[in-house]
Amino acid sequence: MLYIIGAIVFVVIVSGLRVVKQYERSVIFFLGKCTGIRGPGLIFIIPVFEQMTRVTMRTVTMAIPSQKIITKDNVSIDIAAVAYYHVVDPEKSVIAIENVFDAVNQISQTTVRNVVGQFMLDQLLSQTVDINTQIKNVIDSHTEPWGAEVTAVEIKDITLPDNMQRAMAKEAEAERERRAKIVAAEGEFQAAQKLGEAADLISKHPVALQLRTLQTMAEISVEKNSTIIFPAQFMTTVGEAIKMIKGDM
Repeated sequence: MLYIIGAIVFVVIVSGLRVVKQYERSVIFFLGKCTGIRGPGLIFIIPVFEQMTRVTMRTVTMAIPSQKIITKDNVSIDIAAVAYYHVVDPEKSVIAIENVFDAVNQISQTTVRNVVGQFMLDQLLSQTVDINTQIKNVIDSHTEPWGAEVTAVEIKDITLPDNMQRAMAKEAEAERERRAKIVAAEGEFQAAQKLGEAADLISKHPVALQLRTLQTMAEISVEKNSTIIFPAQFMTTVGEAIKMIKGDM
């Protein structure tokens, strides 16, 4: 008789043993009433009277499906995102909501559509970080009563209509051309400034112009050109030198 009782007790104890992993928590219900959270490690539940529900505490990566959204400036786009969340209160995640993953997924889709629709296309492309933060805060405010915390939301793909892509490409090309013309104009302006400074300096020292002319002639002669063009001012200087020599004679 004792052997039978011992065997029954052993079977009851073994059947009540549970192993809860490090990243899990067990929500315990005694006759349908929540009595607390146990784990991680080896735990014991009373067979028949107690039930447990495992809840993972790891961060869940949830893809938000691509959906069509109309921006504030009436541009139709397809946008996809990804959300990261984890359970911070296992008891609430079991009692307050039936399925945390489905609930977060649905509220994320709705929030992305509502928040993105408040911005123009240019703002959406240039202020992505701020929009991500705003979406994250809105979703987190909804999931807090469910015992879940949203750590990040990232817009990962924005698909524009073909005509909008062509228009943006033309705009970008025009912007690059505008910048190139501005850079060229600035270069011409700076060159003109330097030439003006050089002209002012040469006007104070006429010999400098003659030296520059001789240097230019020397550079031309290196190329073995058959024709050499003398500046008019240089020819005037040569004529004056000849007259000076004849006068001395």
